[in-house]
Amino acid sequence: MHKKSLREFLRARRAQIDPETVGLSRPTGQGRRAAGLSQQQVDQLIGRGIHTCYRLETGRYPNPPADLLRDLARLYRLDEHEWVMLHRYALDQDPPGPLRPESGYQVPGAWQAAVDGIGHMAYVCDAAWNVITHNQALPGMFPSGTVPSNILRWMCLSDEARTVLADWPTAWAPRVLPQLRAALAARRDPYLQQLETDVLADPVAGPLYEAPGVVNHPDGDERPLHHPVHGLGWVTMCSASPDSSPGARLMILVYRQDPDTHPPVLRANPTSITNHTDPTQTSQGQQTSHLGLR
Repeated sequence: MHKKSLREFLRARRAQIDPETVGLSRPTGQGRRAAGLSQQQVDQLIGRGIHTCYRLETGRYPNPPADLLRDLARLYRLDEHEWVMLHRYALDQDPPGPLRPESGYQVPGAWQAAVDGIGHMAYVCDAAWNVITHNQALPGMFPSGTVPSNILRWMCLSDEARTVLADWPTAWAPRVLPQLRAALAARRDPYLQQLETDVLADPVAGPLYEAPGVVNHPDGDERPLHHPVHGLGWVTMCSASPDSSPGARLMILVYRQDPDTHPPVLRANPTSITNHTDPTQTSQGQQTSHLGLR
């Protein structure tokens, strides 16, 4: 728990809620003059015992339950980014899911310009893998010239995909199909539930879906691709997620024909990094043994 950050965060958000907007009155006469809700009013509104808000704000409530944090987040009208901050301050971890069920199905409009500015094939999909937007380079990957409405359904079930995605049964399906299972574990989306039903009914995809396997996150993964224009090559996937829309993702597909071309791992310039000391070095720069001092 990050007590100072949690205290400042909760107090600031509590001060922004006008009691009259939640059916309460502002105290009059002598006494409290602070802005927003009182701690006692927060306890009342979220149905918790007396001093719950006080204990949380003062760091005297270790490991607060997730439902308490969710009730506070909704009362304080947090956005998804603030929801993540609250969990990190209170529990040193990210939340298990989005604050609101509808999160993950839309992104700010500026993402259109961002995607248009990418030279490689790129698209943004929502939490159910529906394509929200894409750039001009992406349609060229599909022989039909049309980007599918749902990219996960296309990868799992489309005959076109089993041609474009080279070596589909061994290079793509064992990595793509577990992502459907992981997506359903994250949220019970009706579209994804129907997709799972359709996958299980497919004579080719069904047995592969039920086979043992683990999720292989696509970020940085390299797979063979039959590009309709450029021919057989390799595609490296770069994945990122908009902070404001958990579950949505930006995918950039970097195509190349040379399978032996591997760009180096990117790191920050070591000369710009400070206060990062090698634990095997002493303050005088002398090495120490893990078994004892030399």
